[in-house]
Amino acid sequence: MFYGAVVWDPWLIVAQIVCLQCLYYLTLGLFLSLLVGIRVSRMSLVYIFDFAAVTTSTVTGWSVIASFMLTAVAGAGYMLYLIERAKKCPDFSATLFIIHLFICIIYGGWPSSITWWVVNGTGLAVMALLGEYLCIKRELREIPVRYRPNV
Repeated sequence: MFYGAVVWDPWLIVAQIVCLQCLYYLTLGLFLSLLVGIRVSRMSLVYIFDFAAVTTSTVTGWSVIASFMLTAVAGAGYMLYLIERAKKCPDFSATLFIIHLFICIIYGGWPSSITWWVVNGTGLAVMALLGEYLCIKRELREIPVRYRPNV
């Protein structure tokens, strides 16, 4: 099959969404463990899903924000290998953050903190744009062609 041929495979799309979401939360958990785990006595899901943990008034809040931003950068790298197409990166990024919003609503209610919205909006933009940039760079690489004359 040619690279440009479009085949709509819903199971592939669902699998990519699930993989990207899982990698996102695994990476976020890792960064939170490294940055927040040294500051608090007990880690919990509050730092991932509760909007109150995303604050600029404490050092722990800034560590949570840094964890979200670093995870967005890592998510762009994941999209380079999972999604592979630049035009799909914004869609998958938006899907990831919409699912995260729904999980946050279920966990702790509607996020009423402007900081939460700014952090997640910035994370979405970073993940989508950096992922798109990385995929475009890969798509525009020259294809090496070897030519051997029959002599």
